[in-house]
Amino acid sequence: MRDLITFIARSLVDTPDAVQVTVTEEDDTILVDLTVAKDDLGKVIGKQGRTARAMRSLLSAAAGKEDKRSRLNILE
Repeated sequence: MRDLITFIARSLVDTPDAVQVTVTEEDDTILVDLTVAKDDLGKVIGKQGRTARAMRSLLSAAAGKEDKRSRLNILE
């Protein structure tokens, strides 16, 4: 899951070295924290949140294979 979100985020931003992904698990939920540079925040979220929603959908599908739920937090 970390590799999936890292690959997508680094493909979208201008500063790929600033992308950091932290994955933690709590019971049946996988929490993914994505940190990007302040200037790249809009690129990761996308117009009307479409890019963020798409990443959350992919993450949910990947977590579903493991019978878990997922949550993506996009941080500055």
